[in-house]
Amino acid sequence: MTGPRTRVVRRPRYPVTREIDEQTGLGEAYMRSLLRAQLRLAVGLCLVLAVVVAGLPLLFALVPEVRERTVLGVPLPWLVLGGLIYPWFVACGWWYVRQAERNEDDFAELVDRDPAPHDRP
Repeated sequence: MTGPRTRVVRRPRYPVTREIDEQTGLGEAYMRSLLRAQLRLAVGLCLVLAVVVAGLPLLFALVPEVRERTVLGVPLPWLVLGGLIYPWFVACGWWYVRQAERNEDDFAELVDRDPAPHDRP
């Protein structure tokens, strides 16, 4: 028996999308991975926002020099909390959407990739 195999039993190769649709263990692992990445992103951004939103009033309460400073006749706390914080929130929202879409694109690329060349019939 030195000749090459003429008959090879191959397992059927299912695309990952089918694994996800049929909710197999592998499909669930892929979905958990995506959900974990999105949750990590959301929690991280929420923590940053919470620190800033809670930290600014605390800063103004604890440091009288900052609280009493004025810019163009407007008290600094009013300027920061009433005007500068909103563009920063918008920028954070834009960054979050961009990162979430990047996570989804990476996931879609992972799911839609071709099977390895040695697995093809």
